[in-house]
Amino acid sequence: MSHHVLLLGGHGKVAQLLTPLLLKRSWTVTSVIRAQEQVPTIKKLGESQNGKLNVLVRSLEDVKSTDDAKKVIEDAGREGEKGVDYVVWSAGAGGKGGPERTYAIDRDAAIHFIRAAASTPSITKFLMVSYLASRKAKPAWWSEEEWKAAQHVNNEVLPTYYKAKIAADEELYRVSRKSETLVGINLRPGTLTLEPAGKVELGRTKGSSGDVSRETVAVVADELLAREGVRNGWIDLLDGAEGVREAVERVVREGVDAAEGDPVYDE
Repeated sequence: MSHHVLLLGGHGKVAQLLTPLLLKRSWTVTSVIRAQEQVPTIKKLGESQNGKLNVLVRSLEDVKSTDDAKKVIEDAGREGEKGVDYVVWSAGAGGKGGPERTYAIDRDAAIHFIRAAASTPSITKFLMVSYLASRKAKPAWWSEEEWKAAQHVNNEVLPTYYKAKIAADEELYRVSRKSETLVGINLRPGTLTLEPAGKVELGRTKGSSGDVSRETVAVVADELLAREGVRNGWIDLLDGAEGVREAVERVVREGVDAAEGDPVYDE
């Protein structure tokens, strides 16, 4: 079955690695980027591919409401033969522009798109790329040392980013759990590297830190979008020893949700 994916943050490294994988499935991808000068780079990703690639130039910083987000979704729908049915959030301020810009994009715009997707019945999956330490409570499978390391990152190294991301992560969890149509997939990689894609530790990772290649993140996202039966949940990701397809099959079969132990899980 063909799908139309709205890819937010299409010029990012993970998004550029994900785009050809989705097109290879003969899916349509509408890649949202912020600047006209980025268009040639994105269009090259669609060369000699089975699917159709559209490029939409929009500033996510200007998305100030759910209606603004719905307008982007509607504009993307007009670009394809069918409306948008999957959304991928791989956008972010990237630490540029100070705290206000981080909150405007990583928190506010993300939440507007989550709500817009939930109110659009044709959209059935929303995959958010977050990060491994984005949580408020120690999960049972992490040691005290691992939790202290996560808290150090969240409270001392990346406090603004943490506050923005956890707000968006929690909103996706709440909204998708209540929705009858939308599955919210929160993919939470460790420290991103430029290594080739490889095997993974997926679902509940033993530690709160570690590396994973951007290409692996893209491959896992592609598999999760293509897999039937994926449920709402947080899925942690590091480099590991299990094949991607086998890991995704296991996580789906077992209904793994790394949100367990966090306050939002018990709401």
